[in-house]
Amino acid sequence: MTERELLTAGLRELGVAECPSAADNLLRYSEILREKNKVMNLTAITDPTEIVTRHFLDCAALAPYMPQDGCVLDVGTGAGFPGMPLAILCPQTEFVLLDALRKRIDFLNEVIADLGLTNVTAVHARAEDYARDNRDTFDLAVSRAVADLRVLSELALPMIKVGGAFLAMKAEDCTEEVETAANARMILGAPDAEVLHYTVPFDEVSRAIVRLQKTQDTPEKYPRRFKKIQTSPL
Repeated sequence: MTERELLTAGLRELGVAECPSAADNLLRYSEILREKNKVMNLTAITDPTEIVTRHFLDCAALAPYMPQDGCVLDVGTGAGFPGMPLAILCPQTEFVLLDALRKRIDFLNEVIADLGLTNVTAVHARAEDYARDNRDTFDLAVSRAVADLRVLSELALPMIKVGGAFLAMKAEDCTEEVETAANARMILGAPDAEVLHYTVPFDEVSRAIVRLQKTQDTPEKYPRRFKKIQTSPL
């Protein structure tokens, strides 16, 4: 199968409706990513087929949970995952891709300009700083960052509206991590965790989405400074 065929079949398997320009834009994104990766470290995955499966189709598993006409924050987006593929697949949803490294944001702005995307903004800031001016702003936050769920929750949940949710992409066996984050979830206003399992098409890797529904306001003192979050997680 070509990358295009793989992408189209995988999206169909995930039940994701493909807008007319999505495949073209995702494949162009792959080209720009592979070219830029020659001069800066964006991804360890460089095979075009694996970019489709392990990046694009993995991220696409979140697409059915995206709010129509809502605003979504990607915390620690890195090379744009999962936010950029989701923005391409969900043109009715607004996305903010947040990262602390200027070079990554410059790359993402190149992608946005090249593809002519109008529903996504890349922001250079640390999450704990960005949260100060953006509390209770987003309908949904997502993250595929490798940080511990306690850390991600403290960074993301203050920026989500009550009634919204945080979706953290994790390895399939994340039960212990979810249980360890119980105290953090309670303090931050999202006491209940739902673990949703899925398999990445054509990769056969089983993964999990941890869904934290925000039911209460997050206390004003969170998020703390990042060093404190890391050394003394909730």
